[in-house]
Amino acid sequence: MVQGSGGGFGRRSLLQGAAAGSAALALPTLACAAPAQTRGGRPSADWGVQVGDVTTSSGLVWVRSDRPARMVVQTAATESFRNARTWRGPVVGAGTDFTGVTSLHGLPSGEQIHYRVLLADPDDPRRTGEPVSGTFRTAPADRRADIRFHWSGDLAGQGWGINPDLGGYRIYEDMRRRNPDFFLCSGDNIYADNPIPERVTLPDGRIWRNVTTEEKAKVAETLAEFRGAFRYNLLDDNLRRFNSQVPTITQWDDHEVHNNWYPGQLLDDDRYTEKDADVLSARSLRAFGEYFPIRTLRPDGGGRVYRVVHHGPLLDVFVLDMRRYRDANSPGRQTDDPQGILGAEQLRWLKRELSRSHAVWKVIASDMPLGLVVPDGKTNFEAVAQGDPGAPLGRELQLAELLRHIKHDRVTGTVWLTTDVHYTAAQHYAPERAAFKDFEPFWEFVSGPLHAGGFPALKLDGTFGPEQPFIKAPDRANVSPAESPQYFGEIDIDGGSGELTVRLRQEGGEVLFSKVLQPGRVGQ
Repeated sequence: MVQGSGGGFGRRSLLQGAAAGSAALALPTLACAAPAQTRGGRPSADWGVQVGDVTTSSGLVWVRSDRPARMVVQTAATESFRNARTWRGPVVGAGTDFTGVTSLHGLPSGEQIHYRVLLADPDDPRRTGEPVSGTFRTAPADRRADIRFHWSGDLAGQGWGINPDLGGYRIYEDMRRRNPDFFLCSGDNIYADNPIPERVTLPDGRIWRNVTTEEKAKVAETLAEFRGAFRYNLLDDNLRRFNSQVPTITQWDDHEVHNNWYPGQLLDDDRYTEKDADVLSARSLRAFGEYFPIRTLRPDGGGRVYRVVHHGPLLDVFVLDMRRYRDANSPGRQTDDPQGILGAEQLRWLKRELSRSHAVWKVIASDMPLGLVVPDGKTNFEAVAQGDPGAPLGRELQLAELLRHIKHDRVTGTVWLTTDVHYTAAQHYAPERAAFKDFEPFWEFVSGPLHAGGFPALKLDGTFGPEQPFIKAPDRANVSPAESPQYFGEIDIDGGSGELTVRLRQEGGEVLFSKVLQPGRVGQ
């Protein structure tokens, strides 16, 4: 287990201390609405804190104020904050929806960092609100240190929002108790196209009751509505507590904007007055950059989502964006498709960075599955596969190019992690079963949703020779979180052997499937 060189904070002792500390935080309750931008009193950070894109020596700290304020971060090796280091952050205001990020650098590797955020009146630095505290571990520089992280996606989907009767987003507490080094959210952090109603009647007659807000009463179209959709999830106690103790690596997918959207699309949806997906996606990306600490994004909507996060010598995480650069959804039978699902520039970046990586394991965080046939209407397809088991066509051509590169450039230790389909599964791809054979075998693991409707399993496309040793999915569409468990995946990398163990877990922590992978192999 990861432990700092001082020996003071292992996984077990951290859980006890951090849980006790988080209980004292002044945070909004589940029934709380968005804070008013009042002028009286002192600044308040009722939405909690987050840390993102942590490396061996750096991290990004996020906060939201209830009014204009100067963000100040203090870091220390202990909870007492003795010999604390102070970081002067930005003045947050209406231009970023009162959110701000402060970059920390020069941190010790493999150590538990305690931090607290103070918000100060910009005109009177002595007037500060109550500090909000958190903690995180920097990535280890030591090859022998163990790593644990979780992944999942799909939050507040299909109208299943924060239900106080069920304790809100309970899965975040399940993950927090396992004390991962970080959490990879594989997309659909919000459902901008799914309003949250006050009540839903379940098939057995029970009533599902949601916490609601004004912004989530309709589909998100304006910047304010997208901001409100991201803010909605922070009403959940479990999520705020989780954010204060577990760093995140976050990507996005379609429901940050609209189901199955692609660049250039004009929506055929009567709920919308703004039909241009490019306009909506620009607004969503700006809010996304305001509400998550991501190194390659700016709060003004500039930058990009795809990036590589280096987590020490054992692990690099390659975060993809399969949404912003794709071509239009289609039947996918093209014999030439240079844009594909990644776009030509992102594909070049991914091939280059995979070849440059010296990490033992190269996790490819894909917001969409590779071999599952995800339909978009009656004739078009949403992901890579299109149901034809023969030679690569359409977006499969781009995947074939990437897999060929991994094989011929001898890129070792690649593992694909994804979500999107609202069930959990393990898929192994091998050339001896495939129509396309110029690649090395690899694994793809599916986990989710975090808190959304469950859906039946999709068909596999045979082009890259997948088989499915494990799957757990509902037998009907949109099964509520009250009726079907939610899912998250767990990765443990052993610092001694270098072995990577994947566990597919369900809400409550039960292990459904596990697989041990050996280091040093091309593909896997």
